[in-house]
Amino acid sequence: MFMELFSKSLKDLGVRLKNLKGSIKTEEATKTSLIMPFFSLLGYDVFNPLEFTPEYIADVGIKKGEKVDYAILSDGKPIILIEAKSITEKLNKHDSQLFRYFGTSTSKLAILTNGDEYRFYTDLEEPNKMDSTPFFTFFMSDLKDMQISEVFKFHKTNFNIDNISNSASDLKYLGYVKTFLKSQVDNPDEEFVKFIINGIYDGVKTKSIIDKFTPVVQKGFKSFISDQVAEKLSSALNGTVIPTEDVIAVVETTDKKNDIETTEEELEAYSIVKFILKDTIEPERIFYRDNLSYFNILLDDNIRKWVLRLHINSSRKFIQLNDEKKSSFDINSPFDIDKYSDILISIINNNK
Repeated sequence: MFMELFSKSLKDLGVRLKNLKGSIKTEEATKTSLIMPFFSLLGYDVFNPLEFTPEYIADVGIKKGEKVDYAILSDGKPIILIEAKSITEKLNKHDSQLFRYFGTSTSKLAILTNGDEYRFYTDLEEPNKMDSTPFFTFFMSDLKDMQISEVFKFHKTNFNIDNISNSASDLKYLGYVKTFLKSQVDNPDEEFVKFIINGIYDGVKTKSIIDKFTPVVQKGFKSFISDQVAEKLSSALNGTVIPTEDVIAVVETTDKKNDIETTEEELEAYSIVKFILKDTIEPERIFYRDNLSYFNILLDDNIRKWVLRLHINSSRKFIQLNDEKKSSFDINSPFDIDKYSDILISIINNNK
């Protein structure tokens, strides 16, 4: 299955990096042994200068002949600018070159990398001006499964600048939220402790009271996270009852659109299904509709031609496929949908 192969290939590149890191001493060695293989995994022909151009000229103001290390082109125009550094270098203070190039090109995305760390930039704060901070960062040597789904968005066959731009803001600030919460779990500050105890303690929040509650808040926060993980694991092992078609239909008719929020995970599932079916049917015939009970992926935007339903709730995450058996399968992430690509393809073939 493609997604399994893609995920494995990325992880293999991470292993390769760890094995080669000590022997890579130059920027050129970093490019050829780590950076070019990464973009090759993303589906780009790194030896075709019409698609993956090295030393791309990006004139900056009165400076002519300024070059960015690589540019990925579409219809002759740059869509991603890439600045490469040696794996022996830290990326701090190296984004200034990309910043200059960004405003002179049509590209809305820029990547700064040393072959291990990859920083992705766009222009969320001011149009045509690269943000000072990346919206997405990962380390190839420590690649998380959830990060693979973000990397997958940059694959040539799945690349959509509008989708990436729309999710960039959420991704960027989600990172900030996670960093903040992690810092509070490890070492809650006075304001955070005061915020928590405002809801549980009626007395005056003096310095001594805050100091007294600080270890309690820290312990409670960690305990809450552990309980949530344990609950999800237990639910995944035990399973829950799947709602019937009649119940689903009733829920659908009472949905309120302003209560519906399409999540990043649901959009990832949509992208993965489109990718699986790209050789079977035109991608523009695949649609989605979101509602309170599940996320629906459809053929020709026809509710009677539903292909897959993604269910995400507090106790279980699973998909239901529109085959003869209306098969259901538990999943851990949208990547698991790739395991059922044969069923998806047969569903489409039966409904063309």
